[in-house]
Amino acid sequence: MAEVLVYVDHVDGAVRKPTLELLTLARRVGEPVAVALGNGAGDTAATLAEHGAVKVLTHEASEYADYLVVPKVDALQAAVESVSAAGSLAAVLVPSSAEGKEIAARLALRIGSGIITDAVDLEAGDEGPVATQSVFAASYTTKSRISKGTPVITVKPNSAAVEAAPAAGAVEALAVSFSDKATGTKVTGRTPRESTGRPELTEAAIVVSGGRGVNGAENFAIIEALADSLGAAVGASRAAVDAGWYPHTNQVGQTGKSVSPQLYIASGISGAIQHRAGMQTSKTIVAINKDAEAPIFELVDYGVVGDLFDVVPALTEEVKARKG
Repeated sequence: MAEVLVYVDHVDGAVRKPTLELLTLARRVGEPVAVALGNGAGDTAATLAEHGAVKVLTHEASEYADYLVVPKVDALQAAVESVSAAGSLAAVLVPSSAEGKEIAARLALRIGSGIITDAVDLEAGDEGPVATQSVFAASYTTKSRISKGTPVITVKPNSAAVEAAPAAGAVEALAVSFSDKATGTKVTGRTPRESTGRPELTEAAIVVSGGRGVNGAENFAIIEALADSLGAAVGASRAAVDAGWYPHTNQVGQTGKSVSPQLYIASGISGAIQHRAGMQTSKTIVAINKDAEAPIFELVDYGVVGDLFDVVPALTEEVKARKG
């Protein structure tokens, strides 16, 4: 069976959830071979093996932390060449983060292959992996495959359920020679993001978002309270962000972050196409809005016509009561 390279997104050896989802998808089209780079790469092996990686290629070097993107592209290119020389390579899968998409695009250009970004599903096909995408602000669903070279595919978080599938997970050192361009852009400093204790927005299974109807920064406390009761991330519409009510890092939409949680709760959001483009692939959508004609109700699974200042606190209390 052909092998599938999976780029590992990890923090000092702690594997992030989107990588485990990629391993699930990779098993549909071949045998997953994980590529873990940087500090703690070797510590990822046990988790990756538990979720289906037959091999774990590792390489630790300071360049991955000290310089932007290119060292990781060099390493993935080395992995592609190594696996291709030893057998058949079905695809390269990369998490669909901002960095992941840049890595994938550079890799595809280097190895002369096509690229598919923001896939939401993956299946085996007679002529190679077939990727499903949600396009044109999630108005259409397309199925595509790469017609040239080894497919390079980035996959959106929450596109597949994480499934344990114990495999050998044999650790092998990856030989990497960094190119002259690898040290072209140096990282001069880092500022840790202040932790809220909530899940990362693009990876969260549940997202609670507030919009113009929240009517002020101080009122986002009720959105946060509902999110905390559900163990959810907090999102915001562009209108709320532009008004300065919530940080831009939490914006959901075409010019913000794209999310695809199991449950998306929109409170006080009208449902403009800009916002819908960033959340329309959510598995279950609930809207709370006092305007029964709001466009958001056209795509929801459940709609509540009512004042969010009455509905959201009541929902929060009900969640707490049931959990208690």
